Amino acid sequence: MRRSGNQVRVNAQLIDAETGAHLWADQFETNLANLAKAQSEITGRLAWTLNIALLSDASRRIERENAVDPDARDLVMRGWASWYAPQNQKTAQEALQAFERALEIDPRSTDARIGIARVLAGRNANATQTNSFQQEAVQRDLARADRLLLEAIESDPNQPMAYAVLGLLRRMQARLPESRIALEKALALDPNFEWANMQLGWTLMFLGECEDAIPLGEKSLRLSPRDPNIHYRYELLGFCHLVLNHVDEAIDLLIKGRTANPRDWFFSIGLAGALGLKGDLDGAKAALAEALKIKPEVNSLAQWRVWVPWARKDRSPRYWAQEDKTLDEGLRRIGFPEE
Repeated sequence: MRRSGNQVRVNAQLIDAETGAHLWADQFETNLANLAKAQSEITGRLAWTLNIALLSDASRRIERENAVDPDARDLVMRGWASWYAPQNQKTAQEALQAFERALEIDPRSTDARIGIARVLAGRNANATQTNSFQQEAVQRDLARADRLLLEAIESDPNQPMAYAVLGLLRRMQARLPESRIALEKALALDPNFEWANMQLGWTLMFLGECEDAIPLGEKSLRLSPRDPNIHYRYELLGFCHLVLNHVDEAIDLLIKGRTANPRDWFFSIGLAGALGLKGDLDGAKAALAEALKIKPEVNSLAQWRVWVPWARKDRSPRYWAQEDKTLDEGLRRIGFPEE
């Protein structure tokens, strides 16, 4: 820790005690006036970042030393390491396989139950309503996730992750008030739980409370600024600012998010709406063309709404009123059809 005038800088690094290898380093800055307030977040950011770094290192070590016969705890750690890697179908499947094997070895494992539920909920978060066979599979996954989470909470009622995943699941079920309660419980247990801050932000956004969602998104970003899946934080903040008609802020955040993950079409459709609202119609049309190239089936406002089924108009009237005047209006200005 170093002090220069009113500025305080904290340098932290993680070194393998056995090999001396440098595994991770980070730097935190604040001023004396905000030191007491920042102390908790610095500690939380250190804990969250170290958790991911240690999981990744431990997973590599387990793979190297115990690949033939890992135990349940080893497999749980391997599962979380895969989940916290840049998310895609491959890493999600690797995480699920590790958690499933852990539960087979130890049927009492609360951590394995939570891990399976998080993967099942996460991989079905944007399932469409167009294919009845797929929807049956989605509903089976979500029902299983629900059961596993309730079992985990019954076994250990002080697991912040269990309540956070339950909050995501309740939002996907269009049970937004219950989602809020579960996520607030997670944060009561761990106020610096980065992912729970972000998830509560999403739920509040769809409840039409973007003013309260933005500080949670900003805190999530501060707690994990190097997260390999950081684009989700920019997505939350970008859409919150957009539906509040903070167009310039929204454009900046959505561009940052698209840069972090160019394959996430939500950024391009959000940018199209924001630029259309601002009056940059050429830029808006280019962004919409990019969104349609990635996700051609979302070719109308009606199809766009299919991708957020938890935010039904009867459950989220305030949010939809905000979106209609901002994102949707910007898209209409460039000819995006209603149906």
